[in-house]
Amino acid sequence: MATQTPQQRRTAARKAAATRKRNSTGSKARSTQRTAREAERTAVQAERTVESGAAYAVDRTKAAASQAQRAVLIPVGAALVARDNVVEAVQPFTQPTTAERELKKLQRRVSVNLRKYERRGTTARNRALREVKRTRTRLERLARRNRREVQRQVKTTRRDVERQVRTARRDVEKQVDRVQDQVGSLV
Repeated sequence: MATQTPQQRRTAARKAAATRKRNSTGSKARSTQRTAREAERTAVQAERTVESGAAYAVDRTKAAASQAQRAVLIPVGAALVARDNVVEAVQPFTQPTTAERELKKLQRRVSVNLRKYERRGTTARNRALREVKRTRTRLERLARRNRREVQRQVKTTRRDVERQVRTARRDVEKQVDRVQDQVGSLV
């Protein structure tokens, strides 16, 4: 390798220093730009966080106010509905003519309901009587059938027994006749 002169070395050193400086300045600039972008991003995020926190606080405040209003408005509304119902129930009875009309209407409704209940009771009674009659007829029919069956079996059994008795009597009479004949022939 060729040796450099001092002048060439100084020139090369200056060039290297300039390159280093240029490279350092570029990386510093990029680093500075990156830091600036990150700072800007962080600022935007911080702003969003503050905004969302503020919005959340506003929403929570609105929700608490709404709940407080409901706690007050519900009893007031219930009291007003109860008052309206009382006024509506009492209204027909404030004047004699309307009170009389309302009482007649109530009497008619009571009479209609009583007739309805009576009809329903009559229907239930008739249904129960029909069921009892049906059951009684079925049981009587069953008892007659069973009685006929028992009478048939008794009649059949009586015939069988009478036949067996006649057969046994004939057999006994035959044996008695045989025994008498044998005794008569021995005597």
